[in-house]
This record gives sequence, structure tokens and C-alpha cells, in this order.
Amino acid sequence: MGTLYSKLILVLGILLIIPPLQAQETEVMVRVRSKDAKFIGSSIGGARIIIKNAETGELLASGMTSGSTGDTRLIMQQPHSRHERLTDENTAGFLAKLNLEAPVFVTVEAIAPYNKKQARVTSSTQLWLLPGKDITGDGLVLEVPGFVVDILSPQTHERISSENVEIKANVVMMCGCPITPGGIWDADQYEITAVLSSEGREVKELQLKAGEKPSTFSTETTLEPGMYELLIYAYDSMSGNTGVDQLNFIVK
Repeated sequence: MGTLYSKLILVLGILLIIPPLQAQETEVMVRVRSKDAKFIGSSIGGARIIIKNAETGELLASGMTSGSTGDTRLIMQQPHSRHERLTDENTAGFLAKLNLEAPVFVTVEAIAPYNKKQARVTSSTQLWLLPGKDITGDGLVLEVPGFVVDILSPQTHERISSENVEIKANVVMMCGCPITPGGIWDADQYEITAVLSSEGREVKELQLKAGEKPSTFSTETTLEPGMYELLIYAYDSMSGNTGVDQLNFIVK
């Protein structure tokens, strides 16, 4: 009995000597960049960021990126050298502040652009986070490919009384950056195509042309009375970016 008591005293003494693990605040900046464009921020509604323990699934942090899309000249037009920052204090990002007691292997997801459901893309990566070792500056940058395509005309389930139908769409980069003829994001480089179907059969395929208003593409066609499905896609053969929107309408 005395021996057991002595062992207990020894164990308790060791526990008192060893200091408990203390959590250290660790900052992680997460940014989301549109492929071949700029950062996804407040102007298009931001990207949703989710950080989870990769082993247990425990949610460690979540939030939205906010801020500007960044410096166009720096990001898109100037050559970059190694370790040169592409962001500043105004560039969109989500700063997670985690209290870590030990290294943790995490999954970081970005869903963007979050407010444009038909264009949302999920990008993810994994890495070790270390207590007290911040990841700041440009931070962890996730890339999302694609275009945001919004059909402007016809409207969903619109009943059109004329056989003459205007087809119009708004197409922007995932960060909301505008597309214009001869611009940084050159409308002449992209294929914007409308595919019209009726009763499961393709009726017409039409190329949309850029108008005077930035990011706006349109064409006109004639259709017989009937119910139609309209799909408009954007495609860039150089970057591989794609985007789609679709709806149904009726010609009376």
C-alpha cells in the first residue's frame, strides 16, 4: 500500500512539474483568385472559406473573403519575380485566427463566387498548420476557374408574343472583372454561344457578339411558336475557363 501511495505521489509530482500545453494564436490569410484574373472580394459577394481538421472533420474557422479585387496592373500586366507580393492590405481575403495547441493537418475549401450559384466552384487544398506560425502576406491562395454567365434575355419562363427573339447575356470573370473588345479580358478572345433546344432536340446554335456595354453579349433570331430551353456558354481556349447559364421560355 505504501509503495502504491509513493508511486501516486511521484506521478502527481511529475504532472505538476510538466507545464500544460498552451494554445497559441495562429493567423492564416486565405485568398481566392479567379483563373487568369484577379481576387474574389466584396464586389461580387466574396468567396466562402472553410477550414477543417482533415482527420476529424472539426470546423476550425469559416468566413467570407472581403476587400478589393486587387491592383490590375500589378496582377495582370507586370512581370512577377519570386516572393514578390501580389496583394496589399486592401486586397480581398479571409483572415482566420486559430488557437492551436499542436500541429494540425487541415483542409481549406473556397466556394466562389458564393452569391452566383450557377457559377460556384469549390477549390480546396491541405496543409499543416503549426502553433504560432502565421501564414500571412499573400497567404494561402486558392484558384477558381471559370466565367460567371447570366442570361439577361429572354427571362425565365417569359412568354414572347413575337417570333423575333433577342438573346442577351452578361459574362464576367469569376472576380467580376469586365470583358470588353480589346481589353485586358478581351471579348474577341472568348467564345460566347447560345444553344436553343425544344423538346430535347437542338434547334439552333448562335454566336453572341459583344455590345457597347462592357460584359454584355447579344444576338437576335426567329423562332416558331413553342417551348424552348436556352443554354449560353462562355469558353476561352487559352485559359480553359468555361461558364454556363440556362433557362426556359415560351414563344406564343
